[in-house]
Amino acid sequence: MTVTPLGIPRRLLEFTLDGEPVRVPEGSTLLDACRAAGKDVPTLCEGDTLTPKNACRVCVVDVEGSRTLVPACSRKAEAGMEVRTGTERARHSRKVVLELLASSVDLSTTPQVAAWLKEYEAKPDRFGPDAARLNEEPRVDNGLYVRDYGKCILCYKCVDACGDQWQNTFAISVAGRGFDARVAVEHDAPLTDSACVYCGNCIEVCPTGALSFRSEFDMRAAGTWDESRQTRTTTVCAYCGVGCNLTLHVQDNEIVKVTSPHDNPVTHGNLCIKGRFGYQHVQNRD
Repeated sequence: MTVTPLGIPRRLLEFTLDGEPVRVPEGSTLLDACRAAGKDVPTLCEGDTLTPKNACRVCVVDVEGSRTLVPACSRKAEAGMEVRTGTERARHSRKVVLELLASSVDLSTTPQVAAWLKEYEAKPDRFGPDAARLNEEPRVDNGLYVRDYGKCILCYKCVDACGDQWQNTFAISVAGRGFDARVAVEHDAPLTDSACVYCGNCIEVCPTGALSFRSEFDMRAAGTWDESRQTRTTTVCAYCGVGCNLTLHVQDNEIVKVTSPHDNPVTHGNLCIKGRFGYQHVQNRD
């Protein structure tokens, strides 16, 4: 049995959210409060296992007395606040951010973005056909996962997961400036020549599909990837005694990728190379 420490109970703070009083535990973010109240505030760079980076600015909300819009993912709730999520200013800001991202980055594999573009009536093509795009071919330099910089929004989640927040490998960082900035390993080398340990925790937190399993990449290219036909089964990794939880994504009786539950007290969504990629023996039918 896994024992989860509960810690000292946090006191509740009360504030106003869209005209309604809400109460949340001390230390909660405005985004936490919005989700608890059932309000759909879009976000891309926020991750439930990472410290907010405030990179995408899609989750901005209006706070009474604040000169500028504030990112809901990192702003802590305070007693007596008056927060509004659907003001014209907030919605216009989200619309422009979505337009800028969608005009420069391929968001075709980003969950929920199509619905957000429709909801906010965003028109990325209004910047014209000359809007700068990376237009770089995906980097397929190993058999485990693929890097597609054309889908990267520079949210820094992969850098944080690889760095001091989880893996502590520090294999990747942001290199370059302006539009040339991108996530890269040292000297922009192939992954096989880098410090990468292939834990795949960067894939786990990537919000856009810029990092993807090689199996998923190949199936998408072949037109056979279909999440509606996939089942998910959570089990325990058999490689060692740590007890990491694995979620097996299965399509047509084949494991197509492996993730890990973010709420698991052992893994928090993180795995090693064997847990995330070493599943072939399970379906070896030779």
